[in-house]
Amino acid sequence: MNLPVLILLPLLTAVVILLMRNATQVKWAALAGAAAQFVLAFALLFAFRSERAAGNEAQMLFELQYNWFPAWHISFHLGVDGISVAMILLTSFVVIAGVLVSWNVEKMTKEFYFLLILLSLGAYGFFMSLDLFILFFFLEIAVIPKYLLIGIWGSGKKEYAANKLALMLMGGSALVLVGLLGTYFGSPTKTFDLMTLSQLNIPASVQHICFPLLFVGFGVFTALFPFHTWVPDGHSSAPTAGSMFLAGISMKLGGYGCLRVATYIMPDGAKEYANIIIVLSAIAILYGAFATMMQKDLKYINAYSSVSHCGFVLLGIGMLTKTAMTGAVMQMVSHGLMTALFFAVIGMIYERTHTRQVNEMGGLLKVMPFITTVLFIVGLCSLGLPGLSGFVAEMTIFMGSWQNTDAFHRIATIAACMSIVVTAVYILRAVGQTAMGPLKAGYENLTDATWNEKAAAIILIAGIVAIGIAPFWLNDLVSPATEIIMKKLAAVTAGM
Repeated sequence: MNLPVLILLPLLTAVVILLMRNATQVKWAALAGAAAQFVLAFALLFAFRSERAAGNEAQMLFELQYNWFPAWHISFHLGVDGISVAMILLTSFVVIAGVLVSWNVEKMTKEFYFLLILLSLGAYGFFMSLDLFILFFFLEIAVIPKYLLIGIWGSGKKEYAANKLALMLMGGSALVLVGLLGTYFGSPTKTFDLMTLSQLNIPASVQHICFPLLFVGFGVFTALFPFHTWVPDGHSSAPTAGSMFLAGISMKLGGYGCLRVATYIMPDGAKEYANIIIVLSAIAILYGAFATMMQKDLKYINAYSSVSHCGFVLLGIGMLTKTAMTGAVMQMVSHGLMTALFFAVIGMIYERTHTRQVNEMGGLLKVMPFITTVLFIVGLCSLGLPGLSGFVAEMTIFMGSWQNTDAFHRIATIAACMSIVVTAVYILRAVGQTAMGPLKAGYENLTDATWNEKAAAIILIAGIVAIGIAPFWLNDLVSPATEIIMKKLAAVTAGM
């Protein structure tokens, strides 16, 4: 498996899009590129599983390394483990669904699709990078297109939302950069190579300073409380595909960074700050759930619920058990699929009704059976219905959290579990008011989903059901990687 192909393909697609002359050509070129990414992601999954089945126990597979800046020990170093493969697979699902849902975009179509594809380029590079400098480079590539997508194609207070998002994420990036430089200069061997750093004993004093910088910096991307305030505004003002990318992919960059970079190379720091992470995560879970209950706009409902659901990711990481960390990765994949589908459905409804206010809708099941059925499915996934991915991921986190037997961890776990009841309330109320009851006047002639919208929904539902019905494949994919992180944490405990 040649990993650079997954980076070159979006880049080539973006270049081809710029050369196209009309909107139809642009759309089909973007779809072809997204479909190729989708196929390559599955090829990577099968190749990875084949290597593992053949007995290849290397921590990272398909590694490729070129010296880029030897003076600073910076190299173009790529490689994947189970966590990386899961994130790449998630990205491919959201990319192809986002392209399909955006089929009716008429304003600056070429530029719109160019920025969407550029986002996927940044995500693939980030999830494969084993050099922290290159990882940071790809993280930045995934920031700027969001600002433009919201500022140009967004709605509502789009300029305010775009500026707020860009400033918050740039602030998080600045913390990450300072943390990476501190790690570089504070480590025994000055290097940005993730695999080398993971083998070094970075001084505890360095970890205690750099870990919070890295964790908070990446945490800003994944709605770490109290740095979550960009999420509702950013999601609500973004175009449909922009919201799908923001919640489905971009917020996962932060969770991946917290686990792969901060926790993995700085286990001493992770142990030191674990309780603070748990408290902030529990606050985010409950605050996000209760704040969602107060919302009347469908996009704000999904945005605030994303704050709550992403809190589970950080909670799983902070619990520092293998099961909880595996659950955190499963939650990243599950939430990415679920929230992308939720925003896609909201976009379909808004395009037809021209409103996102729940109290202005009703009876849509009568005229839009496919769209409202998908709304029911994603709503049930969000509240944790067994058989769908949301249940599997959250239960894995709860089980891993409960493995900590002290009162503090048990109380935090119970508090997080309480959010399930609140989630059920706001999901059932929003979905029920939107789809059920008498049809509101003026909605009699609304049309159901088009071919492209149905294709996008079916792709994302397939991913949600595949995890919900048969979670073992994702668990088996991720567990060996989380086991390695746990060994690092156990070594710290043994040395104390």
